[in-house]
Amino acid sequence: MNENLIYQEYSEGISYKSAIGNRGLFEQNRINERFFIGDQWYGAKCGNERPLVRHNVIKRIGDYKMSQVLSSPIAVKFSADGIPAEDNSTEPSTLIDDTSSALSENEINRLMSVFGDYYKVTAERIDLTSLSERALKNAYITGTAVLYTYWDSQIPTGLFADKDKQLPIKGDICCEVLNIEDVVFGDPYCETVQNQPYIIIACRKNEDEVLREARLHGADMAALNLISEEAVDGKITVLTKLWKRYKRDGSYTVAGTKVTQKAVIRQEFDTGLSLYPISVFRWESKNNCAYGESEITYLIPNQIAINRMITANVWSAMANGMPIMLVNGDTVTDKITNDPGQIIKVFGSNEDVAGAVKYVSPPSFMKDFDDSINSLINNTLTQSGANEVALGDSKADNATALIAMRDAALMPLQSVKKRFYSFIEELSRIWADFWITYYGTRKIKLSARNGNSYISFNGQRYKGLIISAKVDVSSASSYSEKECLDTLITLFEKGIIDRKQLLSRIPEGIIPDIEGLIKDETEETENDGT
Repeated sequence: MNENLIYQEYSEGISYKSAIGNRGLFEQNRINERFFIGDQWYGAKCGNERPLVRHNVIKRIGDYKMSQVLSSPIAVKFSADGIPAEDNSTEPSTLIDDTSSALSENEINRLMSVFGDYYKVTAERIDLTSLSERALKNAYITGTAVLYTYWDSQIPTGLFADKDKQLPIKGDICCEVLNIEDVVFGDPYCETVQNQPYIIIACRKNEDEVLREARLHGADMAALNLISEEAVDGKITVLTKLWKRYKRDGSYTVAGTKVTQKAVIRQEFDTGLSLYPISVFRWESKNNCAYGESEITYLIPNQIAINRMITANVWSAMANGMPIMLVNGDTVTDKITNDPGQIIKVFGSNEDVAGAVKYVSPPSFMKDFDDSINSLINNTLTQSGANEVALGDSKADNATALIAMRDAALMPLQSVKKRFYSFIEELSRIWADFWITYYGTRKIKLSARNGNSYISFNGQRYKGLIISAKVDVSSASSYSEKECLDTLITLFEKGIIDRKQLLSRIPEGIIPDIEGLIKDETEETENDGT
């Protein structure tokens, strides 16, 4: 793989992104970010003599929508294509069926159940919640979020390959949120990531880190010297190219290489994966375009108008409260200040005294100007799906009515939520691909209510499975914890559940030291039994 060709492909992708929209993707994203964080008077040559007011509706809309997308807890259910699903509600103690060495449907279904539990363990380890928040923010500002999964061979697992615990098992998956500015899709008109001919990821790395990686993969002295020549301020741009390498039978695996503009860091290698390790979420999709669209781009004119109107209103209030003073310098010789109660000496006749000081009355302001400002703000929020009901500014007579009103207000967000859940499903399939390809023979951790357990796993045994993932969304509302607690108490009062079952299912954070109460209840029950 020629590094010059890869750099040319990367440059062509940059040129395409620079031509998107009126300003290009890079400049538009910079503007969107400034407006989101509140730097909304950037470039406006208004001086610093008067306050420039900001009423940041863009951030309020974005924060509300992002919080709603992440508000519902989710779980992932895995399934294998071509294998009938079975009930695997009980936790499996082993995967392989001892009665047969062949891969059975029952074993595959147990594996899918284990993957569903192991997804939670992996999500907690890599802090997927924080990564999702960053991805959503990127998508809202730039239109596109990219989550890159890669294998880190140095991550300790706490597991050992031998009974004497002398051979530690290292390596696990990691995830990183990439800026869309650093990702180039081979076909910018293709919306499906897995159908891309290639994907290039750019990053700036320290020179020492790049040279160390190049030596690790056998780079010669000439290549190392070329890499050093590219360093600017101690950093080098590294391009990682991924593409699918097809075999004669039509099957394929994802291949990769790492280069700089002048040298190869890592020669072509086979990842063994069947999926590009990249999941993409677009805030708004565009037909025949690999890059999404940001809502902020079209909110900026409204935001500018709101800021200008409020600033004009503030300036008017200041002009009326502290009007401009005209002073006749021929009759007033003392220095004039704004101090209250100042005595001004005037020399001359009564006419001179009357004309010594005069205030310039500013023009009267429109009486309905405040209403126009509020109307523009409310219309902007409403048209963006963030009206007063959704934001919690409205009042209802009871909880049921409020929930119904909020559910109706949240309907426009359903399409964004569905795209986000598809993003998580793609990520889940990528994780399953990594588990089977890279884990080899090891034990994997499962979390349950009664503690953690480990189950033996051999990834090579499950090569060739076509795995699907489906997000299972839990219903949630502002009153979910209260309703859950009320339901549990009702079940306890009717004798359907006992005290231990009640305590173990109370939502977290409501009662301090809930585990201590459960322990006391268990000991009391055991003592009563004896």
